[in-house]
Amino acid sequence: MLYTIIGAGIGGLTTALAFEKCGIEYQIFEKAPELNEVGAGIWLAPNALQVFEWLGILDDVVTKGNSIDRVTVGTSDLSPLSDSFQHDVKDKFGYSTIAIHRAELQKLLLQQVPKEKIHLGKSFKEFKEAEEGRIQVTFNDDSKVETDFLIGADGINSKIRNQLFPSSKTRYSGQTCWRGIADYTMDADFEHRGIELWGNQIRFGISKVAKDKVYWFAVSLSKPNQKDDDTLIKDKLLKTYANFHPLVKELIAATSQDKIVRNDISDLIPLNHWYKNNICLIGDAGHATTPNMGQGGAQAIEDAYYLSNLIKNENNANVFRLFQEKRKQKVNTIVKQSWATGKMAHWKYGKGMRNFILKSIPKNLIQKKMNEMYQLEKVC
Repeated sequence: MLYTIIGAGIGGLTTALAFEKCGIEYQIFEKAPELNEVGAGIWLAPNALQVFEWLGILDDVVTKGNSIDRVTVGTSDLSPLSDSFQHDVKDKFGYSTIAIHRAELQKLLLQQVPKEKIHLGKSFKEFKEAEEGRIQVTFNDDSKVETDFLIGADGINSKIRNQLFPSSKTRYSGQTCWRGIADYTMDADFEHRGIELWGNQIRFGISKVAKDKVYWFAVSLSKPNQKDDDTLIKDKLLKTYANFHPLVKELIAATSQDKIVRNDISDLIPLNHWYKNNICLIGDAGHATTPNMGQGGAQAIEDAYYLSNLIKNENNANVFRLFQEKRKQKVNTIVKQSWATGKMAHWKYGKGMRNFILKSIPKNLIQKKMNEMYQLEKVC
C-alpha cells in the first residue's frame, strides 16, 4: 500500500520519517522548488520531543536549538503575571521545551528523508478517485501519480481540504504578527527563558533559538491582509513597543529588516471529519490552531506518531477513523484554549482582573494541565 503525502512542512516531513521507521511505503510532494523558511522560530514542547526521540533525531534537535527552562508571561515591563519553572516537566519527561529556528528544524528533517522519496517543485492541483479505490493526484505541471492513500499536510490553506470539504473555513483572529530573528547575545537570566509580555492590546514574545540568535514576535490588533512599507517597519515597531522592557527595543533594533516577516493569525474552524474514504488531513490542514499555546507544530508532529503506528498495527488497513478518534478531543481542546488565550491577551477592558486571575492560578494546576498536554500514549 502506497501513501502519498502532500506538503513538506514540519508535519509532512515528520510523517515521512515516521513512515520510514514503521516500514510504510510512501512518497512526499512539495510545491516549493527548495525549502527555505525564514524569519521565524518554533517551540517544541515535550510531546513533540518524545516523537523526535522515538525517531532517533532528538539529539540533533537539542544541538541545533535552545532549551527553555522557564516560561514567563508578564506585563510590558517584565513584571511576572505567570512564571513557570520547568523542573517538574524535565523530571517527568526528561527534557523541557526546545526553541529552534524553523529553517534549522526543516533542514534537519529533510536530511533524514531518502532523496528518492521526496519531490520538490510539485504543486498539488486536484485529486480524483481512480479504479479499485485508488486515487489519482494531478499537479500544476499536469503530471500525475496514483496512490492508495492520500495525506494532506499542505497547511492551513490546504488545497486538498478545500476539495475534500469545500465548506471548511479559516477564522481570522483580528490579530497580526511580526516575527524576526535578531543577532543578539542574551544575558544569562534570559538565555533559557521563554517570555511573553502583555501590554495595552499588544504583546511581544522572546526566546533564544541558537548561539547569538534570538527569535521574537510582536502581535497587534489589525484588519486582515494589511501590508507594510519594508523601509519603515522597524521604526513602526520601535514606536509601537517603546514603552516595553528595554530588551524589546534592543531585539527589534538588532534585527535585519529583511528578516522581519508579517502574517495574520488565523485558525481553522474545527471540522467534523478530518478524512473521507482514503484521504486524510493532518497538521494545520486538518486542525490549524492559533500559536498561543505553542502547540501548532507539536500537534502536527503528534499526528505523524499516531498515524504511522496505527497503520503499522492495523496492517495497512484504512485507519483514518481510528486516527481521528484518538486525536480529535485533544486537538480541539488546544484549538479552543489557544483562541481564548489570544483574545484575553488583547482585552481592551478588564486587564486588571485578567492579570489578577493569571497571578492567582495555582502552580500545581498549571503543572497538571501541562503534563496532560505533553503526555503521549504508547501505541507501538
